[in-house]
Amino acid sequence: MSQRRSDVVLAPVMQSGDVPLLLLTITQAAQRLNVSRSLLYDLVLSGEMVSIKIKKARRIPVAELEAFIQKQLQGGKDDE
Repeated sequence: MSQRRSDVVLAPVMQSGDVPLLLLTITQAAQRLNVSRSLLYDLVLSGEMVSIKIKKARRIPVAELEAFIQKQLQGGKDDE
């Protein structure tokens, strides 16, 4: 019997002053997923992980990490 999983919500990453971060660096996002930076870059380049660029800085929205984990729990990459 399979159990239904609830939505994934990560604990907020806080910066100084207890303000939650909305965007993470590649290193921070990789640490949250417990994967290497290289693997996270591969996910970004393949389109499996959404990222944004602010000038030269690439960032991963925290909400995207949650969506990525949820998608993996539901069976991986959607067919397009």
